[in-house]
Amino acid sequence: MFSKKTLRDIDVTGKRVLVRVDYNVPLTEDGEVRDDTRIRASLPTIRYLLEKQAKIILITHLGRPGGKVDPAVRLDPIARALSRLIGREVKKVDVTVGEEAKRAVENLKEGEILLLENVRFNPGEKVNDPEFARELASLADIFVNDAFGTAHRAHASTVGVTKYLPSVAGFLLERELTQLSRLLEDPEKPFYAVLGGNKVSDKIGVIKRFMEIVDALFIGGGMCFTFLKAQGYSIGNSILQEDFLEEARKIIKETEDNGLALYLPKDVVIAREIKEGAEHKVVPVNGIPDGWMGLDIGPQTIKEYKDGLKEARTIFWNGPMGVFEIDAFAAGTRAICEALAESEATTIVGGGDSDAALRKFGLEDKVDFISTGGGACLKFLEGEKLPGVEALQERGDP
Repeated sequence: MFSKKTLRDIDVTGKRVLVRVDYNVPLTEDGEVRDDTRIRASLPTIRYLLEKQAKIILITHLGRPGGKVDPAVRLDPIARALSRLIGREVKKVDVTVGEEAKRAVENLKEGEILLLENVRFNPGEKVNDPEFARELASLADIFVNDAFGTAHRAHASTVGVTKYLPSVAGFLLERELTQLSRLLEDPEKPFYAVLGGNKVSDKIGVIKRFMEIVDALFIGGGMCFTFLKAQGYSIGNSILQEDFLEEARKIIKETEDNGLALYLPKDVVIAREIKEGAEHKVVPVNGIPDGWMGLDIGPQTIKEYKDGLKEARTIFWNGPMGVFEIDAFAAGTRAICEALAESEATTIVGGGDSDAALRKFGLEDKVDFISTGGGACLKFLEGEKLPGVEALQERGDP
């Protein structure tokens, strides 16, 4: 059960409510929002606050401006996109704290929305500077964290402000943690996990945790080549994390010893370079020539993975099977998207590139839940405490 206080547990009527959202969304070349998924995910919390006639003060980061003002990642396009989605004006101020921000908040009427400027323009944000956090908190009466994507960061706008304000979870944060907790506590069996992406290092914690609770692991993406190398195969110029070869060997042995099904590619799509139109071919995993690199799982592997996933009652997927942005290397990732879309299992997707892939293939509405936080999702599933969640008030606290 979700143990933290939420918006339902606190009176927000007419109050100044500071809401940490995660609007770190991709922009087009002309500076407009390209994908508004994360903005839409925050709407239930914002609509609830509007119904309660709260004065809503939104704060988010965008990009990595390094603690200084970068005009390329100002939040004006975010304000425009949210205005369209919510059907009312979103006011925007060009600073995060200071006199101008205070005046903007003072002028805010009940049922209005104000967006503060990119919080990462302030050097105090990432270091969780107490003075910056105090100044931020002084703008509001209540703090709501609805930014699951940054919940694994102990920043001023996720943790620091909780020292100065009553602090509760928004509806998105609550839903994320409720859905992901089910995977760890009570998944319907058989429970299968599909893990891809480039780096074993990003997934090692999740692999180890999942080895205790899943019935099968399916490995693809660039990370599979560290496992293939650990099995003694030559992998050409494929991506390799040599520091994790021993970990990969241990995982392979442990799955064998414990009878856990570990699916690794039998064939792969290879090319000499990563670009549109590059010469490419399918080879078995013991046939990757020098100078070539694996960029997708092959057709035999796709069939084996899709057939294997048919038995599942719960599927978790995080990480593409190949360089899906290029059509020649997208078949494996498309196949996993289709397998989830066609499955009768509960299907949960771990955000990031997996979410982008589902959208590319038009299948985002065919899965049960897509997390809005790739890194936070993995950290939570590894069993780590999330600072942005831990800092919120417990139910039962006065």
